[in-house]
Amino acid sequence: MEILKKVLRYLMRYRFFILLSVFLAAFSAILMLYLPILAGRAIDLASGKGRVDFRGITKILEQIAGIVIAASVSQWLMNAINNRITFRVVRDVRNDAFSHLQILPFEYIDGHPHGEVVSRVIADVDQFSDGMLMGFTQLFTGIVTIIGTLCFMFYLNVRVALLVVILTPLSLVVARVIAGRSFSLFRQQSEARAAQTGLVDEVIGNLTVVKAFEQETQMEERFAVLNDDLTRISVKATFFSSLTNPATRFINAIVYAAVTFFGALTVLSGQLSVGTLSAFLAYCTQYTKPFNEVAGVVAELQNAIACAGRVFSLIEEEPQKKEAEDAVVLPEPVEGHVEVKDVSFSYVKDRELIQHFNLVVKPGQRIAIVGPTGCGKSTMINLLMRFYDVDQGSILVDGSDIREVTRKSLRGSYGMVLQETWLREGSIRENLTLGRSGITEE
Repeated sequence: MEILKKVLRYLMRYRFFILLSVFLAAFSAILMLYLPILAGRAIDLASGKGRVDFRGITKILEQIAGIVIAASVSQWLMNAINNRITFRVVRDVRNDAFSHLQILPFEYIDGHPHGEVVSRVIADVDQFSDGMLMGFTQLFTGIVTIIGTLCFMFYLNVRVALLVVILTPLSLVVARVIAGRSFSLFRQQSEARAAQTGLVDEVIGNLTVVKAFEQETQMEERFAVLNDDLTRISVKATFFSSLTNPATRFINAIVYAAVTFFGALTVLSGQLSVGTLSAFLAYCTQYTKPFNEVAGVVAELQNAIACAGRVFSLIEEEPQKKEAEDAVVLPEPVEGHVEVKDVSFSYVKDRELIQHFNLVVKPGQRIAIVGPTGCGKSTMINLLMRFYDVDQGSILVDGSDIREVTRKSLRGSYGMVLQETWLREGSIRENLTLGRSGITEE
């Protein structure tokens, strides 16, 4: 329910279009529901030897043609509006997810496989949009059709309509049981897909390392395990979700057979005409059809909600700590006097990586930090750039504690050459001036 509330907050931005879509769904459904009554009247006009009223039948056929055209136009407009709502919501969710990524602390990005994060912003949002589009397209029309059909059936014959209402909960119970199981499996499927995407991203991004250490076979084995897991979970999720439609169809067939039997008895007793029974059976079909469609929609919605939950969990991650209200801009020009005073730091609590470290670098002085893998060389850079805050001690640049200056001015004072060269799309000049828009040609 919490996920649905979050989705509704996005939907409410387009409440006008939603109301218009609901109106068009109701309008087209009511028009189509009037067709069985017209068809029943035509049957009554044609029943009996020598009693065919061709003029009356022609008039009814003209009415049917007009209704079909009006209903088709309404459904087309409804679908166009639903597309507009869905993809605007998807745009908003994806924008919020990407924008939130920009303010997440470095430890979140550093602690999650990049492929998993990409999967949430791209693949999960796509899955969410597919389910929501189907929900809008079929759910509104289905609900209106069910309510409208019941009204028309009670108008035609109360007893037979009550029989339909009594048997209806069977479909709802079956759909609810299957939907609960499907949701759990679709969530597992989404997580398995993210794990697979994460491995692919990791291998492709570090292909040189993989080949240098001859890890191709191991990577293939890891991928095969993840691929098998995804296949197994996907088969289960698809199997359980696909049970909904045939199960509800079976129950609806029982309802139709019961209505046919009791309706025929009512005709024989003279309480119903053949045309009215024909209209009632048509309504019975129209009444059960939305249950089949809604059952299919429920499976898609379960997948969509599971994916939406992963996206919202990203959006709700705690952002990086805000800068202090009295944070100052690092004075320019920066001389480059760096002092590390009694610094201790750990990525994981109770597992210190750097303990009581001290260092003084004078302006213009060149130093090299060397050591084996994992000794803290990259960590030292992360602390100097304030990607992470120290657990103890302080780091001073030109006498200013880096926690008391703005991140922008601090990071703008560093010149950083990455271990692996990265070029963004654009000109060479744009790459050279990245982060320094006011720099001159000289």
